Amino acid sequence: EDENNDAEAPPKVPIYLQKLEQILLRGKSESNADSLTSSAANAGTGRVGVASLDLDALHLYFHSPECQRLYGWLVDYPSEIVPLMDILLGRELETLRDNLRLRQEELLAEAEARGDEDDMEAAAGILELLPDVLPRVQVRPFHLRSLSHMRSLDPNAIDTLLSLRGMVVRTSPVIPDLKVAFFQCSICGQTDQVTIDRGRIAEPTQCPTCHVRHGYSLVHNRCYFSDKQMVRVQETPDEVPAGETPASIVVFAYDDLVDAVRPGDRVEVTGVFRAQARRVNPKITKVKSVYKTYVDAIHFRKVVTNGSKEREAASATAAAKKRDAEEEDDAEKENRQQQPGRGMRSDDVTHGSRFPPERVAELEALSRQPDVYDRLVRALAPSIWEMEDVKKGVLCMLFGGNSRKVKKGTAERKRNRQRVRQEMMEGNMDVDEDEPALDDEDEEDEDDDNLKLNKRGDINILLVGDPGTSKSQLLGYVHKLSPRGVYTSGKGSSAVGLTASVVRDPETRELVMESGALVLSDLGICCIDEFDKMSGTTRAILHEAMEQQTVSIAKAGIIATLNARTSILASANPVESRYNPSLSVVENIQLPPTLLSRFDLIYLILDAPNVANDRMLAQHLVGLYYETPNVVEPPMDHGLLRDYIAYARENIHPELSDLASRELIAAYIEMRRGGSGGGSGRG
Repeated sequence: EDENNDAEAPPKVPIYLQKLEQILLRGKSESNADSLTSSAANAGTGRVGVASLDLDALHLYFHSPECQRLYGWLVDYPSEIVPLMDILLGRELETLRDNLRLRQEELLAEAEARGDEDDMEAAAGILELLPDVLPRVQVRPFHLRSLSHMRSLDPNAIDTLLSLRGMVVRTSPVIPDLKVAFFQCSICGQTDQVTIDRGRIAEPTQCPTCHVRHGYSLVHNRCYFSDKQMVRVQETPDEVPAGETPASIVVFAYDDLVDAVRPGDRVEVTGVFRAQARRVNPKITKVKSVYKTYVDAIHFRKVVTNGSKEREAASATAAAKKRDAEEEDDAEKENRQQQPGRGMRSDDVTHGSRFPPERVAELEALSRQPDVYDRLVRALAPSIWEMEDVKKGVLCMLFGGNSRKVKKGTAERKRNRQRVRQEMMEGNMDVDEDEPALDDEDEEDEDDDNLKLNKRGDINILLVGDPGTSKSQLLGYVHKLSPRGVYTSGKGSSAVGLTASVVRDPETRELVMESGALVLSDLGICCIDEFDKMSGTTRAILHEAMEQQTVSIAKAGIIATLNARTSILASANPVESRYNPSLSVVENIQLPPTLLSRFDLIYLILDAPNVANDRMLAQHLVGLYYETPNVVEPPMDHGLLRDYIAYARENIHPELSDLASRELIAAYIEMRRGGSGGGSGRG
């Protein structure tokens, strides 16, 4: 029966043929969930007539022995192989269009013979979608077998395809990049177009009509330019060797990849490693003997460190053994298998705002569990003993709240609309005709950028406690769990390091602004250790960032307001390094009230001697160093916890009910009544 079912099932269409068909009918293909492109390309409003096809290099490598040879050519000679792939895809797209047109015409004829109107409409609709002018397809390979370190790039890697991982620290404005130059003779008006070749333009020297030498001039408004952006990628802290500073490299992004990444993103860049000569002076043809290097980006994808060394990627040998046993539709599993390259540990790739249906079903099933809150608490930092209350607060911070922006005059406009509707009803006027006018007014109000109030939805937490209570361990775990975020220490942070600094760009020698820790962790979490060691000037910077969630600077002629929509998780020690029970809580913490009021949750973590608790804690700590660690297995793994939080932040937006509002008001009044009772406030 299974054989009969397999025979009756329709043949499976290869993955990349499905993507080509999507490009043919829609003008773009559904890229991988972790691929990063510009918002215009995602919306289908990018460059007209140009589409991108993401090619998983591991799919190419494990397809056949001939494809392994092609993979080697792709890595060694990308400047020649990638354009050939583009040409081949253009021919394949033309063949696919002709075959699809013939098939749909046959289906249309069969449907007309049967008189089936539904099939006729479906076939006619597909025929209308087939374009007369085929789009130009650009191949974007990614997911190479090995990853390269920024420090290991040498002259042998020039003009080869490689993959790098790091954190984006700065992006430049969009730069117009000349592709086709338009020259016109200043004597007779003869025109000539020259295509740029490897960064150089062969300017015509003699006019074929009037035979005048060096009479051509460049007409800028008739040249063809493409978008270009400089992105600086820096090593992540866990990859920096001991005692060295992080290395960085310049990446140039083009067309659909412009504005695809922003500072603070952890990305994997696949591109061609280039070297370019430096000129001593723009007016002199001499160049320096030391060349500057950069990467021409072909593909971006977002990555998040797993934080666990136990999950290593499958080796190429194991993958080759499984290749024969796997079906073509299982190729997506290979997309998650990272090949460790040159000592770099593998990371997990986030799925952005889209999850596979199987993962979504698993997350929704987990959310329906009655003890889901307790399971999430046990899964958060399982190596840290107890501290369940603190973990619950950290979980609330990870999930976050709902940020709201209220326009100016919102209440007054609502009253005016109600009054107008009431007058219209009393005057027996046609409400339906005038209703769109009110809706148009609402749309105009939505476009107004004048905001009355920005209601912060992010939660700030302060951990104050004795030394050795695993505060820093919890901060480190949250930093690894968060897809965006920066970990910094109070004593090693300055005001400009937290907000933004103005530096001189080594390439253009212009003053540019580099984002600090708070701006880099926008829409993420900023972990600040040793908060009490921070200077007063540095702490004053946090006032605006923690409440208004913006950072305003005015330096060196640069006046800007940057977004800092981040949650702050800070840890500090009491004034005397240990908590003094004879002093009040405020006297132990000794932070400015203006700063203390901006923390939504403040936890006191005390190290009180207790024989029973100390014995269990010691057994837990010793068990961590066994050959097989004696740790309670968490109810869910690290990846499931991260996906659950990401899915909830993107799709779940709870609303406050009337009962919850009354409870909050009553609790707030009770808390204020307890604080106004006088006394020393000890305890």
